Amino acid sequence: MRLTTLESKRQRASSRRQFLRVCGACTACAACPALVKPATAAEGEKARVRLVFTHTREGLPTWPNRGYDYEGRKREVAERLRQALPNMEFLPVTALKAGDAKTILEKDNEVDGYMWFLVGLGPAVGMTIAAQGRPVILVNDLYGGDGTFLGNYPRARREGLKVAAVSSSRFEDVIQAAKAFECIKRLKSAVILDVTDREPASASRAIRELFGTEIRKIGSEEINAVYAAADRAESQKWADQWMRNAEKIIEPSREDISKSGLMYVAMRDLMKKHGAPAITIDCLSLLYGGKLPAAAYPCLGFTQLNNDGYVGACEADLESAISMLVMTYLVGRPGFISDPVIDTARNQIIYAHCVAPTKVFGPNGTSNPYHIRNHSEDRKGAVVRSLLPLGEMTTTLKFLPGRKEVLLHQGKSVANVDEDKACRTKLAVEGPDTRKLKANWSGGWHRVTFFGDHRDAVETVSALLGINVLPEG
Repeated sequence: MRLTTLESKRQRASSRRQFLRVCGACTACAACPALVKPATAAEGEKARVRLVFTHTREGLPTWPNRGYDYEGRKREVAERLRQALPNMEFLPVTALKAGDAKTILEKDNEVDGYMWFLVGLGPAVGMTIAAQGRPVILVNDLYGGDGTFLGNYPRARREGLKVAAVSSSRFEDVIQAAKAFECIKRLKSAVILDVTDREPASASRAIRELFGTEIRKIGSEEINAVYAAADRAESQKWADQWMRNAEKIIEPSREDISKSGLMYVAMRDLMKKHGAPAITIDCLSLLYGGKLPAAAYPCLGFTQLNNDGYVGACEADLESAISMLVMTYLVGRPGFISDPVIDTARNQIIYAHCVAPTKVFGPNGTSNPYHIRNHSEDRKGAVVRSLLPLGEMTTTLKFLPGRKEVLLHQGKSVANVDEDKACRTKLAVEGPDTRKLKANWSGGWHRVTFFGDHRDAVETVSALLGINVLPEG
């Protein structure tokens, strides 16, 4: 196996050329209709968060100090949260005694969650709230509520309460934690289209019960009907765009890429019809079984959806699809679903698949180069080989709703593997202990990789949902 470690230099050399090519394509393809954000039952609704401030009475000798401006700090915190998260509603209240928790709970039937903000040492009202099964983010304002924080967060974990915690000098960490409430709110009204002729997967019910997300089964007959009615002219525009932006086109013909363009339009039309931000297709079974148009692989369309802030997931893998949707809402970045390969000689894990995004830092981020190849296993159709950024921290995970667990490991991207065997995109990552990974692997083959260090964000949303985080490797 040959690792293209020199490929990073080539990527840097071509990045400016690729950037200019992509920018030009954006202008040229302004007439290409973008996927309209699907309407949902919660469209326009904001996550409502009770912001509970606690401290002691003013004038007492205590942390932060005697005469500290609690009111000014509370106004500052509330305003910074509102400015950073305009799609959320923050409802401030101050609790100075333990009995205030009961009053707060009595009037909060429609609140989505709580941020217990320790601006000073004070009563443990957040623990009373959490004991009622309510999700709570405990925020320690440094040098203010540290004693209350350290006395209660470990206790909340021992008692299995839905409590996450932030104790950081970066206010951005508080903002990221608060996004978990918006993520959970959006998941409750979201729909994932599961295109398959098989019986509903057992994960469907578990996903609904844990996240509130609806799994809507779509048969091959329906997607074929939408494919037959899809706009041919529009599909050609997408094919033109993908071909123009590719660094190389190796095996696929123009006809292959055009079929992928038509499948993309069909998927987009289905998502619009059902108000769904996510779709997964039992692609291999349906294509190999002759139940989808020949060579009309959804892979290029999945890449486009993921680049644009939606979810296109392979092989009707609902656990990976919900993992991608959670992270799309939580951190705004697409996931790379893969079949991992363990290489203990290099202590590397290689994530391999024939679908990968080319905008790993989100819809407004930079694009990386890509090649258009055929599908690896059957050497048909058109897919992307994405030359992913190197030297970047990655977070790889998989939510397992039936077990109320999320598997997670992290590492640094080091190479795009150039190997004809197996799937087209192969990203090598160093960091996790591959011997531990191979010995303790569970939860199926697939994992989903996201660029960036998202462990804190995953731990926060998991704590609020009652999900256990299980580090791998």
